[in-house]
Amino acid sequence: MMSDLPFLIADDFGAAQAPSLRRAFETAAPFPHVVIDNFLPAAHARFLSDAFPGPDDPIWLDWRKRSPHQWGKQGLGDSSRFGALDPRLRLALQEFNTAPFLKFLEAVTGVETLLPDPYFSGGGMHQILTGGLLDIHTDFNDYKRLKLFRRLNVLIYLNETWRPEFAGELELWSGSPKQGGVCVQSIPPLFNRAVIFSTDKQSFHGHPREWAAPDGITRRSIALYYYTSVGAAGERYTDETDFQGVATNPLPPA
Repeated sequence: MMSDLPFLIADDFGAAQAPSLRRAFETAAPFPHVVIDNFLPAAHARFLSDAFPGPDDPIWLDWRKRSPHQWGKQGLGDSSRFGALDPRLRLALQEFNTAPFLKFLEAVTGVETLLPDPYFSGGGMHQILTGGLLDIHTDFNDYKRLKLFRRLNVLIYLNETWRPEFAGELELWSGSPKQGGVCVQSIPPLFNRAVIFSTDKQSFHGHPREWAAPDGITRRSIALYYYTSVGAAGERYTDETDFQGVATNPLPPA
């Protein structure tokens, strides 16, 4: 059965590594985060990569209607489009909303009573075309649809041929660039690398360096967001994405 369902998350997923990852998460700069290589079992990562829709698949929303702050960024919007996915890929995405994965995230981050988003609003899968970028920003963290508060982002990269000249590194900034913030961490989007980070109005991130791979090689990631029913004390919550204008491109005609 496991050979037919390589994407199942084991009940003890990441348990042995959780204590050391917790220490790394809590002490990281410029805000709590951890980078984990070889994150998923090899068969799981291989399955996600092989099943990932190509850039011409009709499942993607038209990025040209989005924002110059997200040039070339393909996404699904939410789970309403999951019906067009390979059914096994749909199940694989839903595995990241199960108890074993939530327990792992709680152990690593110390954020308790985490809740997943069954609608995958704004997440699921992202793909960046050649020339694409994502401006430095903080994410919405007031999830009004479910009356929840966003606490964590999890990004899992599926780029098997990344090279330094492709750029597209995830950048973590010390604060708003409008107020003197600078890039502190630049994280290459390597295959089967995960980045888990705290989501609040101080977690400025993005990939302002344009994706420079040859046409046909896209920057692929699984994007997952997790919530709690009560917000963190002293935190400001809004339903807006706060783009900073570090990098933008004019949108082409839709």
